[in-house]
Amino acid sequence: MPLQINEATRALAARAEADLREQFARVDAIAQVNTEKVLDAFQTHRVAESYFTGTTGYGYDDLGRDKLDEIYAQIFGTEDALVRLQFVNGSHAIVSALFGALKPGETLLYAVGAPYDTIQSAIGITGNAPGSLKSFGIGYKQVELTADGKPDLPAIAKAVGEDPSIKAVMIQRSRGYATRASLSVDEIGDICDAVHSVRKADSLAILVDNCYGEFVEETEPTQVGADLVVGSLIKNPGGGLAPTGGYLAGRHDLIEGAAMRLTVPGIGKECGCTLGNNRSLYQGLFLAPHTTAQAVKTALFAARMMELLGYQTEPASTDIRRDIIQMIHFGAPEPLKRFCKGIQLGAPVDSYVTPEPWDMPGYDTPVIMAAGAFIQGASIELSCDAPMREPYTAYLQGGLTYESGKLGILLAVEALKA
Repeated sequence: MPLQINEATRALAARAEADLREQFARVDAIAQVNTEKVLDAFQTHRVAESYFTGTTGYGYDDLGRDKLDEIYAQIFGTEDALVRLQFVNGSHAIVSALFGALKPGETLLYAVGAPYDTIQSAIGITGNAPGSLKSFGIGYKQVELTADGKPDLPAIAKAVGEDPSIKAVMIQRSRGYATRASLSVDEIGDICDAVHSVRKADSLAILVDNCYGEFVEETEPTQVGADLVVGSLIKNPGGGLAPTGGYLAGRHDLIEGAAMRLTVPGIGKECGCTLGNNRSLYQGLFLAPHTTAQAVKTALFAARMMELLGYQTEPASTDIRRDIIQMIHFGAPEPLKRFCKGIQLGAPVDSYVTPEPWDMPGYDTPVIMAAGAFIQGASIELSCDAPMREPYTAYLQGGLTYESGKLGILLAVEALKA
């Protein structure tokens, strides 16, 4: 049976696409630059079919795994990298990085307000989770955003300059469930400059939660002063093919510290079998710049469609993109739930399921999630989630292909009208 999309909705879609021609061309140009960067890394490291052979057990001498670390390091312009299936999600990779960078008695500074919900419990800001940074005697501070939602550079510099116990500064690139704008690479560079204006670069580490931002711009945070970037493989860099995992790229000592946390001290990067998944990790990375561009186009299309229907969006369809996330403000729970139902209807997997809010681990309020994905929880695939609290904002992301992402948005619009 053909998808139920009426002619008025299709006509609105044609208008939206006409309005987005310049934005789409900009996205394609960025994808071209990043594809060249990835291809150059593959050729420099002489990727061969033998790299795709997996290991079992301890995973010693996994050539494909170790070469992939080198490829990530080249792409991100860093000394070292750690790409592992054993990271269960992006939060796991981020917290491993923090434990690798900090010792008891030292302090973590979050530079752009409170971190994402699941990181708060891991740090020990909320709850009393066993094994949190707080339980190991690691302190925590944060610098709030300015009144207009921007990084407060003087306050960041002041905090770092006045407290020598601060040994790690964390920057969350994407907005998470906050309403602030996501950060551009240039803005992250400004934060790095503010930190280094009062502290020598070797006296602390600047870490960036890079989730949702990889390959959206032509450069990455490690090319503007950050010491480490961290992310999830079931977001942008996995290209929709990585089955699980996370990555870190940055200074060698920070990679080593995080690897010791992921496994055990003394083992670090030497263990971690790949179980035949190397091919998916390599091919996913190769596709990542293009797949990310498809997700950005889907977000732009969603923004323009919803604007034409009278909804408030952030970022606006005319804004330059910094990550793949699109916010849509609904102002009430029912239209939000209908929109999520429509996104689910556009999925290739579990399209018949009706998403409902539920209590998810790591969140303090019920969350609704629409996600019919080939990889469970893969937010590079079209998905939509929202905490069920005011202002009832949907966070849309992903789209393996623009064509399928567009259809998902059109079905969501139809569900809103129902």
